[in-house]
Amino acid sequence: MLRLGVDLGGTKIEAALVDDSGNCAVRRRMPTPEGYLHKLDAIADLVHAVEAEAGLKAPLPVGVGHPGSLNPRTGLMRNANSTALNGHPLDHDLARRLNRPVRCANDANCFALSEARDGAGAGARSVFGVIAGTGVGGGVVLNGALVSGADGNAGEWGHTALPYMSAEELAISPACYCGKSNCVEAWCSGPALSRDHQRHGGSPLTAQDIAQAAANGDTVCQASLDRHADRFARALSNVINILDPEIIVLGGGLSNLEGFAENLAGRLKDWAFTDDLVTHITTPMHGDSSGVRGAAWLWEAP
Repeated sequence: MLRLGVDLGGTKIEAALVDDSGNCAVRRRMPTPEGYLHKLDAIADLVHAVEAEAGLKAPLPVGVGHPGSLNPRTGLMRNANSTALNGHPLDHDLARRLNRPVRCANDANCFALSEARDGAGAGARSVFGVIAGTGVGGGVVLNGALVSGADGNAGEWGHTALPYMSAEELAISPACYCGKSNCVEAWCSGPALSRDHQRHGGSPLTAQDIAQAAANGDTVCQASLDRHADRFARALSNVINILDPEIIVLGGGLSNLEGFAENLAGRLKDWAFTDDLVTHITTPMHGDSSGVRGAAWLWEAP
């Protein structure tokens, strides 16, 4: 049996057919266009392309992972850092455009579902999936079931305040696109790492460039990575204190930085409210395929 998933990201859209073993039988990607209607067109084109490549005789229902969430009362998108989505009934519009059933979920939820089902969190009773890249998000899976929450916002730790802030950090208080300041996303995303590096005298570099330079012995870049890891550990300590998950799976572009998971794991014990940290920090088994795999699994999620 095949399931069809779509991962709607800020820079790329991916569609894939996922088989019973969790393998992506057919995958296609394209850059994410600007504008809401253009995004709908791109998703429709990718869905039809993968179905045609697989030679399917009948259309499949589609699972879609996306930034932000659907308001369960209004049915409209909100809180997406891809702001063109906000205020639109994404699931309804895609179902009408594709002429088939569509299920939508936050992209971090899809990532967490994929890794909990048969990835790095397989067999764990509680899994927290982290997306850290252009934005910061999270998803919760308990006993194999995705937890959406009463308002559809479970796991949104990226829009909690960074805890245990220093006087220097309070003086900076970076603004977040959500309208508040000092959000975890404003401190711990990839762009936030780049901005912090420049504030401390570094050149304009991406997070990946900073990590590479640090690996080559650049002490300014290493200091930037250390500050970022400390903030990330402080932020995740709140997740550990509230949820106490068995496993935290780190996803998104920042999870690919050399030594990021190890640096973070070594700092968490200094901030979490425990005398013996048992939460395991790991990287994803399915890499950047987890988003689209989790979207496809929405049609089997409890």
